[in-house]
This record gives sequence, structure tokens and C-alpha cells, in this order.
Amino acid sequence: MKKSQIAAQLYTVRDFLKTPAEIAAAMTKIKKSGFDAVQLSGLGPVDDFELVKMLDGEGLICCATHESGASIVNETDTVIEHLKRLNCKYTAYPWPHIIPRNAAEAMSMAARLEAAAVKMAVAGQILTYHNHDIEFMKLDGKLMLDYFYDNAPHLQGELDTYWVQSGGANPTSWINKLKGRLPLLHLKDYGIIDRKVTMMHIGGGNLEWCNILSAAESAGTEWFIIEQDVCQIDPFESLKLSLDFLVENFVR
Repeated sequence: MKKSQIAAQLYTVRDFLKTPAEIAAAMTKIKKSGFDAVQLSGLGPVDDFELVKMLDGEGLICCATHESGASIVNETDTVIEHLKRLNCKYTAYPWPHIIPRNAAEAMSMAARLEAAAVKMAVAGQILTYHNHDIEFMKLDGKLMLDYFYDNAPHLQGELDTYWVQSGGANPTSWINKLKGRLPLLHLKDYGIIDRKVTMMHIGGGNLEWCNILSAAESAGTEWFIIEQDVCQIDPFESLKLSLDFLVENFVR
């Protein structure tokens, strides 16, 4: 993994992104922390062209975005145009906007994801899927996430290491399963504080990062994206702790 492949998921610092001025200030802090790329999510209202100007001014790459699930499947053309303005190739479907309750509904969702992924592929873009733990629910004996990947061949992955573990699965095994189909990987650690499962900065928990990152490199992962939905300390500091851990131990 190269340092240039590591990005910050801006959802981590969403409380500091409510206005264009706050967004600009946050971009400056992210860059000074050592990041060269970001994934856009959790931003308040901001014009796409103004946002690109901020990114360019800081020398930051927009490696991917998160768009609402409903907009991806119902307004795919709008999402495509948005990504074009950002000069961004990847987006991720972030959460089931309609939660399947059985195999038929999971298959229906897979078909909608595939239709959006095909349309985006024609535009030179790639739709990925960002999982939480809910996708590891079994529907008629099969994981919800398996329905999606098995029935949407153009859909690619943005696995989230914490949420795979939280769903009772193995992050390394799932990375291997999606080899060649996993351009994006969300990195966050899984630890225990006072006997409670806790989302932590990378290196602060118990995930086996050597195995995870080695598998991701073999799988062809392009972007290693640091995210923490809930931080124990200042979120900017948490992002930097994660980045420093990766640089010190895994960057070549």
C-alpha cells in the first residue's frame, strides 16, 4: 500500500462540514494531517464547482463519494452528472434505503443496483456497495449481501472492516471473496472498552491489519479509506492516528 492510496472519509468529521467555510477549513486540516485524498460524505450544502476549487486548492483528490441509496437507484443520471463535475470515478451505495425482508425483496434490490451499476459503467463510473452489519442478516438461508453481489455482477465492493466484523463475519475472508471486485475498502478498527464493542481508530482495536491489508492488496484494492462513525477523541486527531499507524506499519 502506498501513502497516496490512503484517503479520509469526510463523514468522520461531518460535524465540521455544515457550511462552505467550514468545509474549506476542514479540507485544510485534513491536508495538513497528511492526507492526499478524501471520500466525500456528510457535507452540508455546497456547490460542486466550489467544492472542486477547494479540493484543488489543497491538492486533495476526490477518490469517491457516498450518495443516498434512493438517488443512486432512482436518479442515476443525476448521480452520474454529479460525479462528472467532481471528476470522480467511484461512488458507494451507503445503506439499504429499502431493507429487504426476504429473498424476493433482496433479489429485487439486487436488480435495481445492477441497473444503476450498468448505467454508471456506460458513463465510465463504478458503483460500489458499502456494507454495515445489517447485510449479514440471513434471508431464507442466505446472507443479504450475497444476494446483492451474486445477482448484480456490475456492482463492486466498498467493504467496511468494522461492520463486517460486527456482522459476525471475517474481514479478510470477505476481501478474498471479492478479489478483483473491491476497488474501495473502509478501514476502521473493532475494539472493546469496558466490555462494550467500540469503534476505534486503526491500531486501537483488535482487527488483524496485517492479514486485512495484505488480502486487500492481492484483491486489487485501489483506495484504502479511513472512516470512523463515532470517535473517542477529536475526529481530526482520530483520522491522523489511523493514518500514522498505517504509514508507520504498512506503507511501502
